[in-house]
Amino acid sequence: MTLPAPDPSSLPEPDPSSLPAPLPPSLTGEKAVLRLTFDGPLAVLTMDSAPMNLFDEAMWGAWADAVAWLTARPPRALLVRAEGRVVSAGVDVQVFADLDPADAESFWRTQLGITRALEALPCPTVFAAHSLTLTAAFELALACDLVVATAQARFGLVERKVGFTPSMGGTQRLALRAGPSRARELVMTGDLYRGSVLADWGVVNALLPQATFDTDARAYAMRLATGPTRAHRATKEIVRRYLADGLAAADDALPGIAADVTGSADHRRAVAAFLTDGPEHRTEYEGR
Repeated sequence: MTLPAPDPSSLPEPDPSSLPAPLPPSLTGEKAVLRLTFDGPLAVLTMDSAPMNLFDEAMWGAWADAVAWLTARPPRALLVRAEGRVVSAGVDVQVFADLDPADAESFWRTQLGITRALEALPCPTVFAAHSLTLTAAFELALACDLVVATAQARFGLVERKVGFTPSMGGTQRLALRAGPSRARELVMTGDLYRGSVLADWGVVNALLPQATFDTDARAYAMRLATGPTRAHRATKEIVRRYLADGLAAADDALPGIAADVTGSADHRRAVAAFLTDGPEHRTEYEGR
């Protein structure tokens, strides 16, 4: 199974040295349901719409603004997290009640576009799930490169409870990570699965302690943000080529991608440091 992917070569080159441009009003302020902040080279997207971080018009609009802003100005890494007792209880059911079937295809194409834009970012992306993560939020998690969670966190694509199917790309992205049988199981049963189970399935990349989850998740993402940015971008591009067109296509693209990284300042400095100080050298990557 393959997923159509945006052409990574069409994405803007990261410019970690540039200062962030003004953010859209939807992503700033105390009343923003989704906030975009920065911790040095790390961008942090925080869902904060008490009590359930539901996906409604405001949340989806903020997410659309966020991925558009980040696509134009890629950070060196992105951490997605949530405030509150739950990560998200998913889609506000009133959305289904109000949606005209005649408008459904356009509506869900728009929401799927958010997933694909997040997935297409050239920087490493990490989704941090400390607790309940349902439907739209889980689908966005599956669009991130890496997922960290507590062992007790619960995940679910529970659209069957309203006679529906996940429509932001979660089913197929779960199938890529865990296989089609597991994807069918999770979606068709509508059951909730612990982070520890999804780690066994290969969906969750790392389990972090509940007591220090926020700190550990940020450190996990910061390690990527302070890493070799252009090499990380190359890794993402190679994986995209493989998913879109298979092994041979990825092999065909690899020499050119590797050549591009060869010219990066981080690579040249790291090679010199390795030769001088050995494999435990302490080169600070600058994202260039």
